[in-house]
This record gives sequence, C-alpha cells and structure tokens, in this order.
Amino acid sequence: MAIIIILLIFLAKVDANLSNGMSLNSHAACPENGKQALLNFKKGFIDEANRIASWDPHHHPDCCRWFGVVCDNMTGHILSLNLSVPPLDEDNLISRLTSKLEGKINPCLSNLKHLRFLDLSGNQFEGLLPYQLGNLSNLQYLNLGDNGLYVQSLQWLSGLPLLKHLDLSSMDLSRASNWLQLVNTLLPSLEELHLSLCQLVPGPPLLNLNLSSLAILDLSYNDFSNQMDLRWVSKLNSLYNFSTLQVLRLYGNELQGDISSAIFNIRTLSELDLSWNDPEEKLPRAAGKLCKLRSIDLSGIRLNQDISHIFEILSVCSSLRLESLAFSSCQLSGQLTDQLEHFKNLKELFLDSNSISGPIPTSLGQLANLEWVDIGNNLLESVVSEKHFANLTKLWDFRGSNNSLVLRVNPNWVPPFQILDLDLGSWQIGPSFPLWLRSQKHLEYLDISNSRISDVIPRWFWGLSTQFRDGNLSRNQISGQIQYLPQSQVYFFVDLSFNNFSGPLPRISVGPNMGPFFAGFVKLSNNYFSGSLFHFLCYQGNDTLPMVALSLANNLLSGEIPDCWIKWQYLRVLRLDGNRVSGKIPISMGTLTKLQSLHLHNNRLHGEIPLSLKNCTNLVAINFGENELNGHIPGWMDHSLPNLIILILRSNKFGGNIPDHLCALSSLKILDLSNSHLFGCIPRCISNFAAMVRRNASRERSIIYNANIEDVYEYASVVMKGQFLEYGNTLNLVRLVDLSRNNLSGEIPQEVVNLQALQTLNLSQNHLTGKIPKLIGAMILIETMDLSQNQLTGSIPESISGMTTQLQSFNESCYAGNHLCGPPLKGCRGSGKETDVKNRAKGIRKGREINWFYVSMPLGFVTGFWCVLGPLVFDRRWRITYYRVSTEMWWKAYDFVGKF
Repeated sequence: MAIIIILLIFLAKVDANLSNGMSLNSHAACPENGKQALLNFKKGFIDEANRIASWDPHHHPDCCRWFGVVCDNMTGHILSLNLSVPPLDEDNLISRLTSKLEGKINPCLSNLKHLRFLDLSGNQFEGLLPYQLGNLSNLQYLNLGDNGLYVQSLQWLSGLPLLKHLDLSSMDLSRASNWLQLVNTLLPSLEELHLSLCQLVPGPPLLNLNLSSLAILDLSYNDFSNQMDLRWVSKLNSLYNFSTLQVLRLYGNELQGDISSAIFNIRTLSELDLSWNDPEEKLPRAAGKLCKLRSIDLSGIRLNQDISHIFEILSVCSSLRLESLAFSSCQLSGQLTDQLEHFKNLKELFLDSNSISGPIPTSLGQLANLEWVDIGNNLLESVVSEKHFANLTKLWDFRGSNNSLVLRVNPNWVPPFQILDLDLGSWQIGPSFPLWLRSQKHLEYLDISNSRISDVIPRWFWGLSTQFRDGNLSRNQISGQIQYLPQSQVYFFVDLSFNNFSGPLPRISVGPNMGPFFAGFVKLSNNYFSGSLFHFLCYQGNDTLPMVALSLANNLLSGEIPDCWIKWQYLRVLRLDGNRVSGKIPISMGTLTKLQSLHLHNNRLHGEIPLSLKNCTNLVAINFGENELNGHIPGWMDHSLPNLIILILRSNKFGGNIPDHLCALSSLKILDLSNSHLFGCIPRCISNFAAMVRRNASRERSIIYNANIEDVYEYASVVMKGQFLEYGNTLNLVRLVDLSRNNLSGEIPQEVVNLQALQTLNLSQNHLTGKIPKLIGAMILIETMDLSQNQLTGSIPESISGMTTQLQSFNESCYAGNHLCGPPLKGCRGSGKETDVKNRAKGIRKGREINWFYVSMPLGFVTGFWCVLGPLVFDRRWRITYYRVSTEMWWKAYDFVGKF
C-alpha cells in the first residue's frame, strides 16, 4: 500500500510539471550574471586548443551546458567550474602540453557567489592571484596548483570558512610569511592542504592548534632547512582520543635534526613521505607502532642501518598493511633475507642506490602483489632464476641495474608477468640474446646494456610492441645489420652504441602516429656502420622527423653530408664526429634553429663554415676540429651565438687572424683554435670572456640537453697537461684557451691576467714576443700553462710563485724555446749569474774537440724514446690515441693509393 501511495504522489508531481510546460529532463538556465562572469573570465586568457570553444552564447545560450561548468538543476546557479589539465604522464603527453590555458585570472570569478568547486590546476595562468576570490564564501574545494601564480598575502582565505580542500602547489607564497597561522586560524574545516613547491618561509610555532579535521598535509619541496619547527605536526593527534591525519608529505625540504619525536608518534598515519631531507638518524623503534601505515618513503635520508633491522621494525604490526616501501639512497647495508615474505601485500619496493650485498632471496618471487621493484645500484651478487619471479604475475616495472647478478633461466622460459619497464643493465645475460623477451607484448622500456650478449638481434625483437619507446642495448658485442627502424615504433630513446653492428645505416620510416613530442635520442655511435648517410638522413616522405638528439659518432661512414636537414627541425644534439665524412658543411644545417650541440670533428670536411649557421642561435657547443676547413673564422660568431660555451676549431686550415668579434662570446668556457694556421695578434678584448673571469665554476650545473625523457650530457676532448682528456658530466668545470701551433705574433696582451677562472692556457709554438705579463700570477686557478717555443724575452714574473694550484706543472718545459730567465730557469741579466754561464761556455771551447754527432745521437735517442714511446708505455689513453691516429693515416694512405 505504501509503495502505491508513493507512486501516485510521483505521478501527480509529473503531471504538475508537465502542466507548467516542463519536461523531466529540463533544468533551470544559468543566470545572466553567471554567464557574463564566465565570458569575462574567458577574455583574460589564451585557449590555443579550443578547449572552451563551447563558451559561446551564439552556439550555447545556456552556460550550464558549457565545458567544465556544472549548475544546480533547480536554480541554475553555477556550482562547479573545472578547467584543470590532467597530471603529466606518458599517455597524455601531447594533450597536456597543448591543452594548457594561458593568461591571467580575472577577478570577475568572484561574482559566482554559489560556487562550491573551483579547479584551474595544471594550466599556465600567471601573475598575481586576485584577492577577490575570497568572496566565494560557499567554496569547499579550491585547486589552483601547477600554474605560475603568486600572492602578496593569504588574508583572503578569511572569506572561505567552508573550505575543505586547498591546493596552491607551485604558487609563490614567499611573501606570505604568516601562512601557517592564517591556515590554522581561518580554515577550521580544512581536510586537505597541498602547499608543495610554494617557497614557504618558516614562521613562528603555533601555540594553539585548530586543524582538527586535517587528513592530508603536503608541504613538500619548500626547502625549510632546519628553520621549520615541526613540533606542531606532532600536535595534530593530541586534540582528541583519535587523530584525523592520515597522509603526511614533507619530502625535499632539507629538514635537519631530530624529526622522529615529531612524526613517528602520529599513530593514524597511513602514508608517510620524509624523503630527501637531511636528518642523520636511524629509523626509530616507534615506527613499528604505526599499525595503519600503508606507505613509507625515507629515500635520501642517511639511515646508516642494516636492511634487516629496517624490516624487523616495520614487521611489528604494519607488515600486512604495507603496500609501498621506499628506502633508496639511505646508506643501507647488510643482506636481503627471507624477512621479505612477511610483507604479503607489498606492491612497491625501492631499495636502489645502497650498499646491500649477498644473494636475492627466492622469497621475493612469492610476493604476488608486487608491481614495481627497484634494487639497482647495490652490491648484490647472486644467480637469479625463474624462482625469483615465480608468482610475480602483476609485475610491470623491474629495475636491477649495476649489480653483479647473473640471470640463468631456461631458454624456453615464459615469465609469469607482462612487463612494461625492464632494466637489467650490467647483468650477465649473454652470450645468447634473451629469447624470453618474445613473450612480452607490452614492453615500453628495456635496458640490457653491458650484459655480455654476443649474438645478433632476432627480427621478432623489433615487433615486440607498438608502444616500445626506450631501448638500451649498448656496450655488448651484438653484431649483424639493422635494415630499418620500424614504422610502428614510437621512440624516446634508442641506444645501440658500442656494439659490432656493421653495414649501412638503417632506413627510417616515418609513421602517421609520430608527432613532435614522440622521438628523443637515437644513438648508433661506436659501431662499424659504413657507407653513405643519404638513405638514413634523406628518408622518403615529406614529414619532419621528430627526433631531438642523434649520434652516429665513431663509425666508418663516408661520402658527403647530405643537404636535407630541413626534415630534422627538432634536433638539439647532432654528433657525426669520428667518421670519414668529406665534402662541405651543408647550407641546410642552418635550418636547425633548435640545435644546441653540433659535433663534426675528426672527419675530412673542407671549405668554409657556412653563413647559414648564423641562424642556429641556440648553439651551446661547436666542435669542428680535426678537419680540413679553410677560409677565415667567421666574424658572425658573436652576438648570433649568445649561449655558446664550447668552440673547438683546432687542426684545420683556417687563414687570417682571430677576429675581435669572438670576444662577444661572454659565455665561452672552452676556446680551442690550436694548429689552425692563424696569424696576427691575440685580441686584447680577450678579457671579455666573462665565463673565464668568474671563479664560481663549482656552482654551475653540468651541460645537459633535454631529449624528452633521456638527458644528454655534453662532452669534449681537450688537451690538458699534455694529453687528451675527455670530459662529460664535469665539463662545466673546465676553463681552457688553446691557441698553440699557429703563427700568432705580437705580445701576450696584459688583459689575459683577468681570466682568473682559467685552468689551462696554451700559447706555445707561435711567434709571440715581448715579456710575460707581470701580473700573470693573478690567475690563481691555472693548472697548466705552456708558453714554450715562442720569442718571449725577459725574466719570468715573480707573481707566478703565488699561484697556489699545481705548481709542479710549471717546470722548465713550459718556457723552453724562448729567451727567458729566472726560476725555474737559470740566471737573469743583472743577477751576476750570466757571467758564470759565459765562463762555462768558454771552458768547454778550450777543452778538446768533441764529435757532437756521437754525443747528440744517444741524447736524441733517449729524448725521442721518452717523448714518443714513453707515453705509449705508461699511458693507456696515449696508446688508444696512437692507434686511432695510425689507423687514420693508414686509411688516408689507402685512399691515396686507391686513386691511382
């Protein structure tokens, strides 16, 4: 009977609505003031992706039907506005980068008085956040994170008493010094507070705590150092018999001192992240009482504990709840044991970059819920078999590189998992190529570098997955030919370097799915690829190849560099060095306007440096050394290349002088023009090399180019201390000027002494005259200086003795072949010692005649042995260099004979 009555009432209400001209699906239209507020808001920003194209009264007069807008069905009032961009991941890379709204936030949003939900996160809104947002008194959810906004104060929060969720991540709050007091006083209903990357400044400690509803607190990446008083955090569980705080994230804050008492007594915590802080303390026993704990991350904290002690503490009452254990870079030692089997629900295990040794227990293979494991960069030594993966059916990411592990499985083994990311770098997998990889249908990332594989790559490998993006098979002995890089693949990073691949370069197929963000670094260097570059670089089709970095260095490639670079517009790094490439530098290289690093050295290029390279204004490094380039050093290498740090043109056939325009390269740190037939004077403006004047090299970052996911380090080989040295991730510390083996004349300019950050100065084997600058000792960071084989005169300045660096490098050889005197050489004019020298010479002439041929012969033999063969005996790098040079000379001789 009750059901019938309810049904009759419902039907009566329907009839009433129909009689008023309403349908069941209708709702009230949004008010005019709400529509105008949205339209005015739209005027303040740029929408390149047309995300809010529906915000148009001509197409949709009712703003409740516009994208991101939710209204009340009865009143039409706007309740929710959501224009957020999803967090970055590999699946939505393009959509995120192209969907961001840009501009400023208009204060007109404060007219949406009924708004309860506002999310503008992940866009590119910039400028000052309007304080008028504090008029949205009904707001319960506010997310403005991951924009470029800043505030003068947070006092506007006083108008939001109902707020439960506040996310201002990445907003500049450095001017709001009383942020903690305001949040504590003004937001009593707050349940979630996200203030990561906000440049927060520490404030006075709280006396009274009102945040009794707070469940999630994220203050990560604010660099509090030891100034932040964390005792207020521990008070969050002391107001009532139970606390509400469940998630605490303080990672990346450089917190110091004792944080155990403030944190590990919050018994309600389910997630704790204190990673990448600076306290030097062990995991306390109190951590074992966090019985609700599901995730703990202490990565980067110097715990200095045995891994077995960590597992012992956490297995007290939380072992069955824990889903994530992260102790990367914690200076842990000891061995992995079967204690792992206590953590039955573990999904993530991060123990990488420690000193954990011994065998990997087979109990790892019994953790059936494991999804992500990283045990890389440890001291593990054992044989890994099928048992270690027996029940890991959910595993999708396994990383174990840089251990001494041996993978020994049945050739017909079929793993129980379908993995996405697999890193077994430096494991012993070979000599055969791992056939079990054929069963992996979703593989996206694979690293089996340096794994002793001496086999060929089977054809099925290239068709493993259409999602395969990153592959590192470098530093093996893989041989054979690669016919093509398949069209179906989408690359971020492919490294096949340091193998035995031979034959022509693979062809490139450009697929319809490849966009400008889906190709990164293809590295085929240090192999035996031969033949022309044409079919690789000048691929069929008119599409621009979205590749950011390409290395074909140290192969046997020959012929000219093709003039089809218009198809490679996204290139930032190009390395063709160490081949037999001839001809001229093509003019179309000037279209590579994004190019940052260009290496063409150690080839057979001739002709002038093309003027078109003036368009490559982003260049950071140019290395054209060891070629046959001629003409003049271009005068346009000045303001056209404001970012240039490395300029290496050594061992070419340039003529003319060193242009003064080079002095405009204020960022230059390495200048090598040695052995290049230059004449004239050293420019007096040399002191304009500002990067060689500043003495703060240790604070500067490595020279790195971003190739989407994989970063690429710049590298350079320079002559220091008489030998070729190659620098990579420490190249930022090098400061060098090498003008040796030219025909330079005139005096050494006094301005050279201003280069106080310089480490190497080589002016040897020129025709320089005059005296050594008197204040040269001001160059206190100099490590090697060679002024030999010139026509310098006078005494060696006493200021050189004030150089506090490697004085042993300043021996007699640095000044030989000049007309110099003084320490470390012998007497000087006016010292009284030159008379003794003359008398000794007379005494020799008065003695019996000497057959100088027989005297000079053994001396010449000894000198030649130690100058030429000596380095080959005692220095491995000289032996490698000698081998490469002799090989190159042999090929030149071979080519010369071949012409006849």
